[in-house]
Amino acid sequence: MMAVHLAAIDELDEYPLTSDDRLDSHYFMAWERRRWLNCDMRLKGTAECRAYYFDLINISYDQSPIGTLPTDMSVLAKMLFVDRDHFEQLCRLEFGPLHKWRRVSCGGEIRLMHPMILRTLTEAISRKEDHRARSEAASASKRLLRLRTSLSGYQKELAENDAAVRWIDEWLVKEGCEYRTSSWIEKGIARWSDHMLDLTMTRGRTRA
Repeated sequence: MMAVHLAAIDELDEYPLTSDDRLDSHYFMAWERRRWLNCDMRLKGTAECRAYYFDLINISYDQSPIGTLPTDMSVLAKMLFVDRDHFEQLCRLEFGPLHKWRRVSCGGEIRLMHPMILRTLTEAISRKEDHRARSEAASASKRLLRLRTSLSGYQKELAENDAAVRWIDEWLVKEGCEYRTSSWIEKGIARWSDHMLDLTMTRGRTRA
């Protein structure tokens, strides 16, 4: 039976995902088919409860924070297009539509979460971040290669200097340079020369 104890918000666990964690580009969700086929909810829940249970999981993916549901039974019933009284009766069953959903704190708001959904979402977001990191690394590598090629047209030795290439690249990024025209490349080379001159003068003063 679903717990009816209303814990104070400071007694609840903090939900680890926030409104900033999103999977907008995902039009599907990972579903552990074998786990579902053998879990108590499927084996012991009524067909009606299982249907609402699955619907709520899908609905939670479009909520904020992702993977959560509101605690208001009226709102939940409307989301499922079901009578509130009937929905509450179903939730009193041991394997009702809110089986294993529990209250958590979401930045000061109390909402419902399900550990299985949180685990699935955490893994999906982690894969998303890994993919973004790989894409950014690949993009940076191509950007450095293009810059090195451009610099070789000015100074071959400079283009072979990894520290110089990276410094100029970082300077161009900080300057908000989107199109690396010849004038921008020349400015970058000039700033690198100024940078090296400043370092030489600083080292000279230190030694003195």
